[in-house]
Amino acid sequence: MDHYYVNDNAQSTGEHEVHKEGCKYFPTSRTYLGYFSNCSEAVQEAKTTYSNVDGCYTCSRPCHTR
Repeated sequence: MDHYYVNDNAQSTGEHEVHKEGCKYFPTSRTYLGYFSNCSEAVQEAKTTYSNVDGCYTCSRPCHTR
């Protein structure tokens, strides 16, 4: 299980990325989502705050769709 966060700043393409704690692209402006067994659970939690959410290509690749 890992700690997940969502970037509070949207990417240039509009989505807010979900990151695992320790990702090399870990955002400075972020909201803690919780302790999850996979990125899918974290993305679902992030969607309660942001409608356009995607997983980070580096640390949450199974949830990266763009």
